[in-house]
Amino acid sequence: MENDLKVFRARKDITQKELAKEVDVSRQTINAIETEKYNPSLELALNIAEFFDCKVEDIFEP
Repeated sequence: MENDLKVFRARKDITQKELAKEVDVSRQTINAIETEKYNPSLELALNIAEFFDCKVEDIFEP
């Protein structure tokens, strides 16, 4: 699944590790999502969108 997670992280100037801690996953999971090797669960996608105060569709493209 294509996504703009790296862009959203850059806007907030946070690391993969920091985001991972905020949404309660490993840094490796964030990396896998950014490199499109892993599609997050709906719950994780919602948590990430909530952290960035946006809609899931703003970050993740079907």
